[in-house]
Amino acid sequence: MDFWMSAFELVERLKSDLKASEVVEMYLEKIRELNPKINAFITINENAVKEAKEVEKELEREDKPLAGLPIAVKDNVETKGIRTTYASKFYEDYVPQEDAVIIERLKKAGAVIIGKTNLPELGLIAYTDNP
Repeated sequence: MDFWMSAFELVERLKSDLKASEVVEMYLEKIRELNPKINAFITINENAVKEAKEVEKELEREDKPLAGLPIAVKDNVETKGIRTTYASKFYEDYVPQEDAVIIERLKKAGAVIIGKTNLPELGLIAYTDNP
């Protein structure tokens, strides 16, 4: 699979010749391989493959335009059941009980949240070195 295909191309392929759970697993494997070097992800959603398998049942639904699409979100967006640290030690164990509205909408459209990406602490500055 081409990791560089557009989201549109990937969604189309998910409707034809790719399985969402296999695509998610491939992305998670690549993240696990590269993340120790670049620290791009703060938290990986270990339930993402299971969630992708559930979405596979809904690939053809018109109200699921993003069905199976793996999505990573910044760690300052609350995700139910997935640790949200805001890149701060103060919140290192915080696990939200609800999704932010944008996450609710992504999930409703069929997207699969694969993890939380790094950012400057609390999102207060424009750059980070991902320590």
